[in-house]
Amino acid sequence: MYRIKGFKILFLLAVQILWFMTVPARGETEDSRVRRLQSVPDSVLDRIFDAAEVYAGSVKDYKGELYLKGHLKVHRQNRIIRYLPSMFRLEKGVNDYLYESVSDFHYTAPDIVDRKVRALSTTFPSVRGEVFDVIDYMRFNIYEASLMGDRLVSPLNREARVHYRYSLEDAVWQSEGTVYKIRVTPRYRSTQLVEGVLWVSSCDWTIRYIDLSGKYDLIDFRVAMQMGDSEDTRLLPSVLNLDMHFKFLRNHLEMVYTGWMKYSEVTFRRPGEELVARKDKSSYNLTSSYTLTCDTSSLVMSRDSFNRIRPVPLNAGEDSLYERMDYRRWINAADSFRIETPRRKNLVFWGQIGDALISSYNVDLSKVGNISCSPIVNPLLVSYSHRNGISYRQVFKYNKLFHDSKLLRVAPQIGYNFTKKELYAKVDMEYVYNPARHGAIEVHAGNGNRIYSSVVLDQLEQMPDSTFSFDGLELDYFKDIYLDVSHNIEIMNGLRLWTGLSMHWRYTKSTPEVESRVRSSYNSFAPRIRLEWTPGMYYYMNGKRKINVGSLYPTFMIDYERGIRLLKNSGTYERIELSIEQNIRLRNVRSLSYHVGGGMFTNQSDMFFVDYAHFSNLNLPQGWNDDIGGTFQTLDSRWYNASSHYIRGNFTYEAPFVFLYPVSRLLSFVQKERIYAGILFMPHLNPYLELGYGFATHIFDAGIFVGNEKGKFTSVGCKFTFELFNNR
Repeated sequence: MYRIKGFKILFLLAVQILWFMTVPARGETEDSRVRRLQSVPDSVLDRIFDAAEVYAGSVKDYKGELYLKGHLKVHRQNRIIRYLPSMFRLEKGVNDYLYESVSDFHYTAPDIVDRKVRALSTTFPSVRGEVFDVIDYMRFNIYEASLMGDRLVSPLNREARVHYRYSLEDAVWQSEGTVYKIRVTPRYRSTQLVEGVLWVSSCDWTIRYIDLSGKYDLIDFRVAMQMGDSEDTRLLPSVLNLDMHFKFLRNHLEMVYTGWMKYSEVTFRRPGEELVARKDKSSYNLTSSYTLTCDTSSLVMSRDSFNRIRPVPLNAGEDSLYERMDYRRWINAADSFRIETPRRKNLVFWGQIGDALISSYNVDLSKVGNISCSPIVNPLLVSYSHRNGISYRQVFKYNKLFHDSKLLRVAPQIGYNFTKKELYAKVDMEYVYNPARHGAIEVHAGNGNRIYSSVVLDQLEQMPDSTFSFDGLELDYFKDIYLDVSHNIEIMNGLRLWTGLSMHWRYTKSTPEVESRVRSSYNSFAPRIRLEWTPGMYYYMNGKRKINVGSLYPTFMIDYERGIRLLKNSGTYERIELSIEQNIRLRNVRSLSYHVGGGMFTNQSDMFFVDYAHFSNLNLPQGWNDDIGGTFQTLDSRWYNASSHYIRGNFTYEAPFVFLYPVSRLLSFVQKERIYAGILFMPHLNPYLELGYGFATHIFDAGIFVGNEKGKFTSVGCKFTFELFNNR
């Protein structure tokens, strides 16, 4: 009896010891548990990093067939879900949806991904829209320095080693070599870092399986990939499992995708091929790497047809989702014959009014064109800056694509500045008649910023710097209505020519005091020519339409305008502006942008208005990147029209880890940090310096800027814009 009791005590003691060894201690965090694991030897990590640098560019091109099956589960939703652009419309009371597609998949190094959908089957009420952008996860090349199109920092990037911890969880000895199970953990919480496990084979130091999770924008994701088992597919995923959670303002959607990839062709880069410079002009044509994303004319949407080509059968639960959809459609068809009462019609009417306020619209009519507009009540169209205050904008778009790839675009905009209490309106029209050479006729019309005349400019030139002040001047502000008509065409690849006319009608309220100094109305009529050159421009042909995709070189621009006496109350002048700009992508999700330029007004007679085309104060709210790197945020708006010449330079550095590196809690919310620097030379401002710091989150972008005039800090300002879903 005592022996039995002794065995019981020993058994219980052993269970307790094993429990304490395998279960983290109370209060122990995941980070401290990882610290207890054995670190991966430096020799193994060096082998992995060396192999990743080789494998990152090994695959030059591949083609295959992709079958995707997704199950959407609506855990919680409210009316705010309507704000998601391009979102599938959800049915009331329906919380489970199925989505399937068969696609031709084509990848071309370094980062060109084309997916042509051949067949589609879904239980969503409409095939238009999407829930999540899966393509970003399909180009999840773990060997590259950055993942998902420069959004995440890869743990196999040698330079990113300082951001991760690598722990050895297991090692399995096989005939072809040891397979290491390595756990990757961020040293701090950040939306640019991932965590999970990697299975690495020591025979060739390739990744055999990954299971990583992270968070970007409003999506928590977990991606698992099984790599191919053949010599051609060992660097490529064969099976993909993706679990994404969207949580925002009491909305919670979950999309679980499973993808099977069947490769038909894989091309590897030959040794030294990446070092060969592109000297052949035809090498800039990437048409073979791009096609239409979805050819709706040949898209298979019949469920019976899809059943015949589905490579993996559905389970009973997935089949039941189709059966429920058939039943809902049968019920809706029966309800359509029901006579509506006046009360029901009244509720439908007010429901439509509410939808008009908070919903975006996209009407696609084959004979008319595509008409779209953003919601009327939409915080994403509101911005704030220190210089302009609060502004609101509403945009409408009309597009008509003709059978020969000719295109007509019309984009009216209206906006209101609450600080200046001014209403702005403009319309941009473009007719592309020669899509192969970007041949187009453009018309731009609207009301511009209030502006003062060159009479003030003469007073500024006579005023010494020590006594200079805008407040002591009599500024007769003129309102502006403009009309620009131009023709542009691409002379050769990367070289574009604009020719046209620029016309302005500027007027102010006529009073005896004003008439004693200037007229109350002035016109201008000016032929204009603009030349823009981007060497080494890559492009592809979409049918007859040429689409430029970028260059490794900067863009050079010269813009010349000459006013002539043609209209009543018009004068002569010359305006010339030059600039060079470029956005340089660096490693580790970093970038450097610069914009350097200058301009001048010359040969003027009578009164004219200093109104530069590439150095101006924008009156309507723009997206963060539309003007943030090419203008000055704290510069008084009156300076933009205060000199007959200027020289300016703007620089922006963007990276995920700059100043908030030690503050891990903030990094879990901030996606990118930015440093801004600007310099401006003009009379009375020699020089004007502006430094700024900004950060981007998945909801908004914000920045603070400091202005310095001739060595003295004179102004501090900020800018704030909603950027939610603007990158989708």
